[in-house]
Amino acid sequence: MWEEFIGEKVEEIRKTVGDGKAIIALSGGVDSSTAAVLAHRAIGDRLHAVFVNTGFMRKNEPEFVVKTFQDDLGLNLIYVDAQERFFEALKGVTDPEEKRKVIGKTFIDVFEEVAREIDAGFLIQGTIAPDWIESKGKIKSHHNVGGLPERLNLRLIEPLRDLYKDEVRELARELGLPEKIYNRMPFPGPGLAVRVLGEVTPERVAIVREANAIVEEEIERAKLKPWQAFAVLLGVKTVGVQGDIRAYKETVAVRVVESLDGMTANAMEVPFEVLQRIAFRITSEVPQVGRVLYDVTNKPPATIEFE
Repeated sequence: MWEEFIGEKVEEIRKTVGDGKAIIALSGGVDSSTAAVLAHRAIGDRLHAVFVNTGFMRKNEPEFVVKTFQDDLGLNLIYVDAQERFFEALKGVTDPEEKRKVIGKTFIDVFEEVAREIDAGFLIQGTIAPDWIESKGKIKSHHNVGGLPERLNLRLIEPLRDLYKDEVRELARELGLPEKIYNRMPFPGPGLAVRVLGEVTPERVAIVREANAIVEEEIERAKLKPWQAFAVLLGVKTVGVQGDIRAYKETVAVRVVESLDGMTANAMEVPFEVLQRIAFRITSEVPQVGRVLYDVTNKPPATIEFE
C-alpha cells in the first residue's frame, strides 16, 4: 500500500514543482516531518525546510529540530527566530479562534517572506484529514487551514491531506523516519499559545512550558503510552499555603488522553501515584503554580486541546 502511495506522491510533487523551488512548513511533528521526507525524495535540494521558532515551542524543541533535520537527516533547513513577532501579534488577543487565525496569518507572512528571498513558488504543508475536517466544521480553525489567507502568494501542496494520524505514523515508518519522530505525541500547530488560556505572554508561556515538560517526563517515566499528554495554564489563581504563609498562585490542568486518530478521545486512567508525582513536581519546580487539576473529560464533548 505505502510503496504505491509514496511513488504517486513523489511523482505528484515532482511534476507540480517542476524545475522550481519549494519550502515546507516544518514543525518537527510527524505530519510535517513525513511531508518533508516525501518532498525531499521528489525534488532534493530544491526543497527548503523552514522551521519557525514562534516562542510557543516545547522545552528544547528548536535544538531538537535543528539536530534531527539538519544534522541527522540532511535537509536544507532554514531557521527563523520569530518569537517577538508572534508575541506582538497576539497582544491583547484572548479568543481561541482569533488566536489560531492570528498565528496562522503570521506563519504565512513569514513563509512568504522566506519564499521571496530564495525565489520559491510552492508551500508544502503536513495538513492531514482532521485539520480540514475540524476547520470546515467550525470546531476550531487549524492554523494551517483556517489561518490561511484567501489569496496566498504561494502554490499550496498538501500530500497527506487525506490521511489520519495513525496512517501518517505508518507512512513515516515506511519512509525510514526515526522512532523519535514517528512515535512523537501530537503537538498543536499554534503550540503552547493554545495551552495558555487568555492572553499569551512570554511569562505565561514559560510557566506552561515547564509544566508541560514535567508532564511528558513523568508519563514517559511511568511507561504509559497515551495519544497525548500535556499541561494547560488555566489563567485562574487559587489560594494555597506555603509554609505558614498564604499563597495565591496559578492553576494548571493536566490532560492525558487515548485515541486512534484524534477525532475522538478518552481521558486516560493514569495511576494516582503518577498524577501525585506530576502535581508535586509542578508545584515544587514551577514557583508560579500552586494547584494542579486532572481533566477527565472525553472527546466529545470536549476537544483534546483546551483552545
